[in-house]
Amino acid sequence: MRAELDKIDDAVHDLLMLRAEIVEHVARSGKPAAFRPGREASIIRRLLGRHHGALPPIAVVRIWRELLAGTTTIQGGFSVAVCDGDQGVPLTQLAREHFGALTPLRAYGSAGQALVDVSQGAASVAVLPYPSERDNWWVALLHHEPRLHVIGRLPFWKARPDGAPIAQALVVAATPADASEEDQSLLGLECDSDVSRARLSSELSSAGLKPQTMVLVRHPGSPIANVLVEVEGYLSDDDLRLSNLGSVLRRPIVLGIYAVPIAGGAR
Repeated sequence: MRAELDKIDDAVHDLLMLRAEIVEHVARSGKPAAFRPGREASIIRRLLGRHHGALPPIAVVRIWRELLAGTTTIQGGFSVAVCDGDQGVPLTQLAREHFGALTPLRAYGSAGQALVDVSQGAASVAVLPYPSERDNWWVALLHHEPRLHVIGRLPFWKARPDGAPIAQALVVAATPADASEEDQSLLGLECDSDVSRARLSSELSSAGLKPQTMVLVRHPGSPIANVLVEVEGYLSDDDLRLSNLGSVLRRPIVLGIYAVPIAGGAR
């Protein structure tokens, strides 16, 4: 049985090396290196859909996340900037879980520093706290030029085994995300400061944009409130439904799209 396992290990290793050769060929073809989080999510969903047997599905996710991290490195330098000011570095752990144990990573105490790394090309992506009224770094994306885009939500495997980081985060990059066939979009709105969540929710639903979550930030002394809304599906900037919201002061901005995380299970 040990000899049989050795043969299987060799066969798996041969296929891994062959996969790397194909990725390397793509990298040499002249096509610009591209991080495609939607494609990666689709790969993992497809593999989980055909998976069976005693190997826990979460092990498949972990194996392929490291494999995808390794092949992304082949296509060009890839690095991560993390905003992780909390003791225990939960977002750094999340970043490692998703982007690989050996991917270059810098940790900062503020979201602004991590975003500067991405905007200047010093990092490929930034991992930032999931938005709240306190963590409102996303407001800066409404006016940032060149644009930055939310391209992922972490953790991608939502079920958390003992000892795994339980924080939530978003991933930001200089290029927009590709579709994964099961996505959520984030809209950034500017509204009058007295706008209500109920009114916005009603207008979004009437426009065919059913809100999933909503974060409303009122700025002291300002007549403008900023709102972050999560809606189902992959939205483009020219989606006609974005013109049907009466409470907004200007056309909503699609701040990003991310692949819906996998619910996972106990194993």
